[in-house]
Amino acid sequence: MKVNISDKDLDELIRTGKNSKYKKYSKDRKFMEGLARVYKVMLNVADTNGLKLYSFLHYEKLANNLNLSSVRVLNGRVERLLFRELEDGIEITIIELNNDHYGNKK
Repeated sequence: MKVNISDKDLDELIRTGKNSKYKKYSKDRKFMEGLARVYKVMLNVADTNGLKLYSFLHYEKLANNLNLSSVRVLNGRVERLLFRELEDGIEITIIELNNDHYGNKK
């Protein structure tokens, strides 16, 4: 599946493992391994239905926003990648890393 990352800082974090905006994430080795694994899975599936096969992702379409979906970056953590699915179902645009999922008050 084609993955387009619209946030330049997030793109840099995924590709290089370093970015000043996401500094706290880049220092967390486990998180970075999880992020790389999620990105690799997203590239390798044919469409978003393929994400459902990976239970650790907890793929879901967000109820409050019909055009956004999310996947969990790491089991036991609340950070998620939020993305928009385009109508052809092939391209995903990653919007942001979100750590307030389910009311997390970190």
